Amino acid sequence: MILNNNQDTITAIATAPGVGGIAVIRVSGNEAIAVVSKIFEGKNLAEQKGYTAHFGKIGFQNKIIDEVVITLFKNPHSYTGEDVVEISCHGSLFIQQEILQALIQSGCRLAAPGEFTQRAFLNGKMDLSQAEAVADLIASQNESAHKVALQQLRGGYSNELQQLRERLIWFASLIELELDFSQEDVEFADRKQLFELVDELQNKITPLIQSFKLGNAMKNGISTAIVGKPNAGKSTLLNALLKENRAIVSSIEGTTRDTIEESLNINGIIFRLIDTAGLRNTNDEIEKIGVEKSYEKIREAQLVLYVFDVNEMNEEELKVEIEKLNIENQKVILVGNKCDEKENFKFQISNFKLKYISAKLGKNINELREIIYNNALEDVQQHEGIIVSNARHVEQLQKTLVELVEVKNGLGQNVETDLLAFHLRHALYALGSITGEVSVDKDILGTIFGKFCIGK
Repeated sequence: MILNNNQDTITAIATAPGVGGIAVIRVSGNEAIAVVSKIFEGKNLAEQKGYTAHFGKIGFQNKIIDEVVITLFKNPHSYTGEDVVEISCHGSLFIQQEILQALIQSGCRLAAPGEFTQRAFLNGKMDLSQAEAVADLIASQNESAHKVALQQLRGGYSNELQQLRERLIWFASLIELELDFSQEDVEFADRKQLFELVDELQNKITPLIQSFKLGNAMKNGISTAIVGKPNAGKSTLLNALLKENRAIVSSIEGTTRDTIEESLNINGIIFRLIDTAGLRNTNDEIEKIGVEKSYEKIREAQLVLYVFDVNEMNEEELKVEIEKLNIENQKVILVGNKCDEKENFKFQISNFKLKYISAKLGKNINELREIIYNNALEDVQQHEGIIVSNARHVEQLQKTLVELVEVKNGLGQNVETDLLAFHLRHALYALGSITGEVSVDKDILGTIFGKFCIGK
């Protein structure tokens, strides 16, 4: 998307599509008040103060469309930094479209997706990371994702980056000054202090990068693989956790041959449950593909629920099967299933949480849900500071870190000043592109704001 002409007055329906009690139509631009005044029958809007609401009628071509409430926001004290008018009308789809068409014929242009927020960014009302947080806030489907987006929208993330960048700019300017006096063989930048600053920046950026795994999980859900041998009750457990018959359950081994994915919300945290094919050696080509995909999902998952039949597996066999999983960074919860036949089990598997259940009878399912939730909550509670949830941001942070490593290595090897300046420039550019403090490619801006809904 190419950035549109910011001199245009734009309009769009700001509320969700569909019929409701009230709908809001937003207008923004230098001529916003003048355009709305053409179709509004009531007070003279040009003479009214900002942050005021006015009752009247919308009419066009000698026809009354609706009774409305007009809310005025005058520049620069508005969301976009321009004059903004919001028309609250009745939620009829017909009324919404009639008012929208009246505005367009009176001088407005239909806004592109995200164009209101794009203008807020271009007019300095928010930086780029805050603008992206608006989209994340709208899309948040759980408490944790909402919390991360709100923190970013309030500028906590931006302030952290700005402080890091300002300190680096100071040294970069001194290095650039040295280039201007290269014939004089002088040093303006204290190399020891620069080394200490780069070391400090590395220590601050690295946790931000590492937080992305947690931030992405909070935003998009924690990938949770349900694995185990055939007929251990994996699909039954999926159905029990979801409280619905989502997966086919059968006593025939190998019933599940492909992965089934469903979302589970536990106290505001989303878990993306993945029911996998039973882990076993097989000559069935189709089932073999399913087993390979199961191992792939185990490698990708952040949490693994290993389900085993307590009546079919002893402690030593369980240990062998766990070793086969080749677990690296994932957390694992052992789920002893089919406890409807026996009550007392004493498996001792160190370093793993273990819960006995009966997926068929629903026994201890709520307790298992609590263990799953607490596992995720531990990560959130243990993490201190800012959480990064945007893939573009973490990419730029990684680029910054690469350049800082080059600066640090260069300082240790006494490289030429121009090479230090080169890496410092690139580090500053990568940091600045996160918040939009440096010019950002129009295609990148188009991609960012194109993800917004129309009207925002």
